Amino acid sequence: MLYDLAAPAKLNLFLHVIGRRPDGYHLLQTVFRLIDLCDLLDIDTRSDGQIVRETDMVGVTHDDDLVVRAAKALQQHTGTKLGAQIRVRKRIPSGAGLGGGSSDAACVLIALNRLWQTRLTRQALMQVGLGLGADVPFFIFGQSAFAEGIGEMLTALDLPQQAYLVVQPAQHVPTQGIFQDPDLTRNTDPVKIMDFSGRQIVTSLGFGRNDLQPIVLKRYAVVRQALDWLNKAEFSANGFKARMTGSGACLFLSFPDATLAENARQRLLAKISTDFSDTAMADTPSPIQSVFVCNGLDVHPLQDWVDS
Repeated sequence: MLYDLAAPAKLNLFLHVIGRRPDGYHLLQTVFRLIDLCDLLDIDTRSDGQIVRETDMVGVTHDDDLVVRAAKALQQHTGTKLGAQIRVRKRIPSGAGLGGGSSDAACVLIALNRLWQTRLTRQALMQVGLGLGADVPFFIFGQSAFAEGIGEMLTALDLPQQAYLVVQPAQHVPTQGIFQDPDLTRNTDPVKIMDFSGRQIVTSLGFGRNDLQPIVLKRYAVVRQALDWLNKAEFSANGFKARMTGSGACLFLSFPDATLAENARQRLLAKISTDFSDTAMADTPSPIQSVFVCNGLDVHPLQDWVDS
């Protein structure tokens, strides 16, 4: 049995929608960055071929859970007769744009490929993962990357160490509805990887934007309130304001190190307490649910478990 397998979250340092395929999938360009906010998984082999998820997920049936679907996809692809017992301890918020479900699925594929001794290469595992969701291949790829296509065309990036203040609004955002919105910009000019430096992106947030952010702010009032409050409170890093990751709802700021990020977190928590507890806004619920300090990860914790 494998215990405490770390499935890390991700940030999209920018996210451009540059087109749409005939099958409805959107063509993207983004930079993915792993962070050390992780779900933890325990996985064991079963000899009866059954895939069993021990942990109940609110609003997600057993067979619809990505970890169950991932295990079954690997079974089908390899023909193994073995099964799996899976327990997930969620720490990554759902509906937050942090890729928690996709990361859990990737962790299951990587771990079961080892436990079941199916010996798929990284590229083969990524192909299995693509059938589960566009973000899953990135987590199997396992390092910071410039992503194109629907997110599966990945080029490794060497990004400097950075810490992030991740702000979770008190509202979840379903991904599907955002991409279906008629007002979504789908014609952002493509960039080439040589058009920017990884250091510029990670240190200043000065490159690009998140094309999904205006749609989320239009449709989800609490997310908009959280961002507006952050802006009014003048929380920024290197002169750049908070940006949304993925399809939301989480917002983030980058800092040179975790100490500076933690200092900003303490100031932010104090400001939340003042604005929503001790003043005329006391009857107004805080639009911010949680605030995390996260370090960027160079590689996935299970990076060495897969043969390239």
